[in-house]
Amino acid sequence: MDIQAIREQFPILDQEVNGHPLVYLDSAATSQKPLPVIEALESYYRQNNSNVHRGVHTLGSRATDQYEGARERVKDFIGARSTEEVIFTRGTTTAINTVAYGYARHVLQEGDEIVVTEMEHHSNLIPWQQAAKYTGATLKYVPMEEDGTITLESFRSTITNATKIVAVTHVSNVLGTVNPIKEIAAIAHEHDALIVVDGAQSVPHMKVDVANLDCDFYAFSGHKMCGPTGIGVLYGKKEWLEKMEPVEFGGEMIDFVGLYESTWKDLPWKFEGGTPIIAGAIGLHAAIDFLEEIGMDQIEAHERDLAAYAQTKLKEIDGLTIYGPKQRSGLVTFNIDGVHPHDTATVLDAEGTAVRAGHHCAQPLMKWLDTAATARASFYLYNTKEDIDRLAEGLNRAKEYFGDVF
Repeated sequence: MDIQAIREQFPILDQEVNGHPLVYLDSAATSQKPLPVIEALESYYRQNNSNVHRGVHTLGSRATDQYEGARERVKDFIGARSTEEVIFTRGTTTAINTVAYGYARHVLQEGDEIVVTEMEHHSNLIPWQQAAKYTGATLKYVPMEEDGTITLESFRSTITNATKIVAVTHVSNVLGTVNPIKEIAAIAHEHDALIVVDGAQSVPHMKVDVANLDCDFYAFSGHKMCGPTGIGVLYGKKEWLEKMEPVEFGGEMIDFVGLYESTWKDLPWKFEGGTPIIAGAIGLHAAIDFLEEIGMDQIEAHERDLAAYAQTKLKEIDGLTIYGPKQRSGLVTFNIDGVHPHDTATVLDAEGTAVRAGHHCAQPLMKWLDTAATARASFYLYNTKEDIDRLAEGLNRAKEYFGDVF
């Protein structure tokens, strides 16, 4: 990978923050956008802006072709069998809620189980809490190991014949833990349970083949993979999507409307009520083209190398704790003894380095880690080892500054 050539595709990186060259280490929250994505959005609004599916005029046809072309592109990118299995949503949160409301609330009953983990982002936890409350189902947690991983044996001992849904993240947004989804899916299916996967931190960073993983539902967001904000994807096996109820009703998703009864369009459109996220889908198409031109395997290897280098550099700092397993995706979550992570992030920002601080929408995991909050540096294809050197220098200064203060 030619990192410098890649960086030149991201205009936002060519700036100073607080008098220092920007070091952006917050891609797990949202990635930056390359020129091809920015240009695709501009081109749509300049030349093809129109609603889709409804019009027969030229602009409408162009927009429809681009929108449905994006769906085809997503299908190929994640290995779905058909475009019927690709639903455009607002993001991962909306996608998971669509399954929780459109499927779980209609089929679960008292005595059924929903199995989750303590490392889940709130978006893959709260919908299942609410589904359990609504239906009387029981929420169960798979126990975690001390290093922040979960063994297959723990999944086997937690999933039972009463389990109807297993909801699990592919990659933890805090620990960087990569869960063995294919093997977990096999265990779930042995008990006739469905598996719902939060892929927000995996699809941007590694090759994902949903058919090979044999997951029933898979959700991810465009804005974490160089695409625009406000666009995401729900993949679902056709057999389950057909049994689900829509969660939004109105234009675009209807087939026939009478005074008292209505029917829905076929997949995938029955889940896309209202004017869809046209520009977002077009931008996502451009983002996928950009990522695949570089190569997902190359991106994953680069990020793992950065994560390993970051662990080595940060372990040299006395009083700094790194959370999570040694083998991880491209992020490092940490705390400095006696320094609140918000203070750590503030000092780093003063030197132009952007990291995330807080509970990372994972409060149960923070409790499991026995801390209120952490700082997190997350890497992407445009980051370098020099960025990590800047991070380490800033952390040493933060430690010195707050050591002097207190």
